Amino acid sequence: MTLIKSISGIRGTIGGKAGESLTPIDIVKFAAAFGTWAQKKTGKSKIVIGRDARISGEMASNLVTNTLIGLGLDVVDLGLSTTPTVEIAVPDEDAAGGIILTASHNPVQWNALKLLNDKGEFISAEDGAEVLKIAEKDNYKFAEVLALGSYKKDDSYIDKHIDKILALPLVDVEAIKAKNFKIAIDCVNSTGGISVPRLLKALGVEHIQEFYCEPTGHFPHNPEPLPENLNHICREIEKGKFDLGIVVDPDVDRLALIQEDGNPFGEEYTLVAVADYVLSNTTGNTVSNLSSSVALKLVTEKKGGSYSAAAVGEVNVVTEMKKTKAVIGGEGNGGIIYPELHYGRDALVGIALFLSHLAKSDKRASRLRASYPNFHISKNKIELTPEINVDDILKEIQKKYSSQKVNTIDGVKIEFGNEWVHLRKSNTEPIIRIYSESDSEATAEHLANKLISDIKDIITAKV
Repeated sequence: MTLIKSISGIRGTIGGKAGESLTPIDIVKFAAAFGTWAQKKTGKSKIVIGRDARISGEMASNLVTNTLIGLGLDVVDLGLSTTPTVEIAVPDEDAAGGIILTASHNPVQWNALKLLNDKGEFISAEDGAEVLKIAEKDNYKFAEVLALGSYKKDDSYIDKHIDKILALPLVDVEAIKAKNFKIAIDCVNSTGGISVPRLLKALGVEHIQEFYCEPTGHFPHNPEPLPENLNHICREIEKGKFDLGIVVDPDVDRLALIQEDGNPFGEEYTLVAVADYVLSNTTGNTVSNLSSSVALKLVTEKKGGSYSAAAVGEVNVVTEMKKTKAVIGGEGNGGIIYPELHYGRDALVGIALFLSHLAKSDKRASRLRASYPNFHISKNKIELTPEINVDDILKEIQKKYSSQKVNTIDGVKIEFGNEWVHLRKSNTEPIIRIYSESDSEATAEHLANKLISDIKDIITAKV
């Protein structure tokens, strides 16, 4: 069983002992800490909550709701919703913050409390540390009986979210409608099954084949939208009846696309394609994290903008986007952040912008994909023994490759022109994750293996 307390929230597997996995006691403790922090920070007494459809969601939601009410806070419960929808609702409700009950792409036994500030954005590292401190010291005080908070259910926000997307100047409903797209969707039996069909219909898409759109929380396959988990929808599209496939994760903040030939568009290229469309209509800069494809940088520079890389993590990407006034950004896992709507990964706005792009480009999805620089990312890891100091290893690697361009804001990233290797240590295990990219799959693998060999040599030299 696992419980991970981090600055961005708390997540873990359901069941087991308190403090060792995500039990009701842990949920209450952390909800109380967050509610206390949010009220003190903002002076406001309202919290917005929402959840994905996973089986443990209703239990966790009831625990969070009643804990917040017990603190004297008013709860606006969006019920079955999406992460970006809750993010939009927090400022609209003038709330102190938000809690999303979702373990995102993790399997069914996991759940989590994702924490938002009063802007509807993930809390900062400093604020997260403060919440952890409150939880550790049980430093919260519950309200007396006449000062208990209130509860209100509001299931209107998915429609409000869609209305805001439709109002965006770059979302071209008429162009999409005119194409008469035939689209297959896989929503992994979570809240994408509520929101994605509703969005597509609002965009004028009439031919929608729904797979796994019942929000039961029984995931039909591994819910992370990676190519190896999308065999079913790829086989269906391969039959030649669809223009596009759309896949989202359980909380609808990641977007994967399938070409009309049944091949994945590529999770890295969701952001590349949407950025290309936005930059074709808006001059500006882009941001992604250090482990994302260099293709975004090349597309950005071709359109006259500047590209910046942030440390891995949505909050870091958002901070860099604000700093550089980026018009589009996100992460290479299919996470689109479009500030014109809000500062959060949002598969729904990604769908609307991509379909506008596809419609106006007058290309099939496969031809659109072929128009971008082609790169391959290799993802590897090396497991180390607990006594090995991972930071020392990374310092040695940095020294060894000091003649190259090296970025150390998040682990060590070494650039060789448009090729790169990024090494990051795990916060929970003695592991170094090694991501590498090249325009050839074999070279990407070779780069990763070269760094793995370097790490082994460093370890051997220290023995």
